[in-house]
Amino acid sequence: MSQAPVTVVGIGADGWPGLAPGSQEALRRAEVIVGGPRQLDLLPPDCAGERVAWPSPLRPAVPGLLAAHTGRRVCVLASGDPMFFGIGRTLVDALGTSDGLRILPHPSSVSYACARLGWPLDDIEVRSLVGRPLGALSAALHPGRRLLVLSAGADTPAEVAALLRDRGFGPSPLTVLEQLGGARERRVEGTADGWNHAPGDALNVIAVDCRRAEDALRLPLTPGLPDEAFEHDGQLTKRHVRAATLAALAPAPGELLWDIGGGSGSIGIEWMRAHRSCRAVSVERDPVRAARVARNAEALGVPALRVVTGAAPAALAGLPTPDAVFIGGGLTAPGLLAACWDALPAGGRLVANTVTLESEALLTDWYRRHGGDLTRLAVAHAVPVGGFTGWRQAMPVTQWSVVKPAESVVARAEPVVEPAESVVPPATGPLTPAGPLTPAEPLVTPAESVVPPAEGETDA
Repeated sequence: MSQAPVTVVGIGADGWPGLAPGSQEALRRAEVIVGGPRQLDLLPPDCAGERVAWPSPLRPAVPGLLAAHTGRRVCVLASGDPMFFGIGRTLVDALGTSDGLRILPHPSSVSYACARLGWPLDDIEVRSLVGRPLGALSAALHPGRRLLVLSAGADTPAEVAALLRDRGFGPSPLTVLEQLGGARERRVEGTADGWNHAPGDALNVIAVDCRRAEDALRLPLTPGLPDEAFEHDGQLTKRHVRAATLAALAPAPGELLWDIGGGSGSIGIEWMRAHRSCRAVSVERDPVRAARVARNAEALGVPALRVVTGAAPAALAGLPTPDAVFIGGGLTAPGLLAACWDALPAGGRLVANTVTLESEALLTDWYRRHGGDLTRLAVAHAVPVGGFTGWRQAMPVTQWSVVKPAESVVARAEPVVEPAESVVPPATGPLTPAGPLTPAEPLVTPAESVVPPAEGETDA
């Protein structure tokens, strides 16, 4: 017997009286009604269908639950608008299509909140903390912005206030709106700095009018966050080089980055801050640094950054296919560049930075074979020199960036020559990408390939 269409009915705190006639009729006709206990309790006795509470965890149970009621008229209850941070998306993912769904929305809590506050709906940012880490809210904090936060429960307002204080947004006014649209609707106001309200109703939305403290560090949307935004031990891609590196990596929504030699995690973190759907895996062999990467990701609003503790290329096994790869440390580890190149799909980007001659020779070799851009980045800062001012030069960074073509042949072994040839190439004409190497072209010694520098980001 085929599956009858599943009807998804949005319901608010106003319960049964707030439903449109079509939604009420669908629930009366349903043979099975699925929802949370709070939602099921809002229905009158004449909704006679079998009532089934969602199991926990919910998402993996959806296919089996629907299959168990094949051929019956099923209604699923959702809070507000089912397709706005709701069960509607989960059902579409489980069914693989929306063809078998009939969705009857109700005004969302966000619509109610904007109506109560007089905030234009198209001028706010919405973040949900239902099943999501609190730290993700940090990336949305910018002076003058208005946020609506969907709470995970009664304790969420206090947790949000604490995070705002910790991130330098203590002066921000907060408004907690409970049971929106219902008979027990309530409003609680204060600032993050002075928040001392007891937990209220679990069904609430938090409105945040973002205001930064005067001494708080400003974190822009552009790549190149201040170096002091990161906890680090010196293994940090410095601000100006980091901005150039992110420009070469060119993050786009939904894309995945491998950040190899994570160090402080700055490249992966800024990649994920480019768009909330961007993903990154940071590979760092030092457990202390790997823990630091996770702390930085939490503090800077991207707690979903995945940290893999291990040495590349072995630690890359089993990782999902990347859209881009950044190598900031361990470049001369045997087989690392080839493994990264192999992993990239056509159109994928690879960017590698180094400050050592040995790794520069390796990048020069790959540039000859695969093209791309070979760039030297040099940054100097003005510093006091006695009673005057002079320039202090940071170590120059050599950067190779390349887009993998549709058809690419990968050399399976690193080329080998005598040590003297690895640093100073013979004068053979201009340095240009010219296809496969000839035996006379400079390569890298086995010794340099086997002993990598300390894995981590360049501190140029």
